[in-house]
Amino acid sequence: MSHPPYLSPGYRSTVLRAPSQPPVRMKTDPDAIELTSPVFGHEEVGLVDTDLTRQHRGEPLGERIIVTGRVLDRTGRPVRGTLLELWQANAAGRYAHDLDQHPAPLDPNFTGAGRCLTDDEGGYRFVTIKPGAYPWRNHHNAWRPAHLHFSVFGSAFTQRLVTQMYFPGDPLFPFDPILQSITAPEDRDLLVARFDLDVTEPEWALGYRFDIVLGSTPMEDS
Repeated sequence: MSHPPYLSPGYRSTVLRAPSQPPVRMKTDPDAIELTSPVFGHEEVGLVDTDLTRQHRGEPLGERIIVTGRVLDRTGRPVRGTLLELWQANAAGRYAHDLDQHPAPLDPNFTGAGRCLTDDEGGYRFVTIKPGAYPWRNHHNAWRPAHLHFSVFGSAFTQRLVTQMYFPGDPLFPFDPILQSITAPEDRDLLVARFDLDVTEPEWALGYRFDIVLGSTPMEDS
């Protein structure tokens, strides 16, 4: 299993942010860090948190999809009751964020953020819109493949793992230095969701299955 390295020169921003010194143990109270860290919601997880197409008054634009799977530990046991967050670009490939200024339209009916607690089998299910590809200025004519971001929390807010999910058959895979920073093809495949006709709902939404296996699924900050 090969996680992406901290420093991957093809992914230009890692040159600036990859650590060059050993970690320094902080004396800050960990509870204080948790109280000041960003979160997607301060209330209990609700029904609209898992359905990103119902968070506003109107229907968002784009292809509706269902993404489901399980969060498992390295032995295959379900990770129950863990907080799973999702965030993404809209169908035009733009994030609802002030720093995203590329000339693609925002969707007033799509914020692109959701969350849920896994069930007793480690399962989760989101309804959302398939995101679009977007330019990111890493190199000449650089485009990110369509993807979803996931984060998995442990027993504390500071215990967080972040990964990305891609869609099968994307022609941008060979040109994406983030995905290609994972050197083993079989490990890259772990980040690609599987189309699932059983998850697909007739005349409503295509379905994808994506399991997150702690210790096996490549994470951004391993």
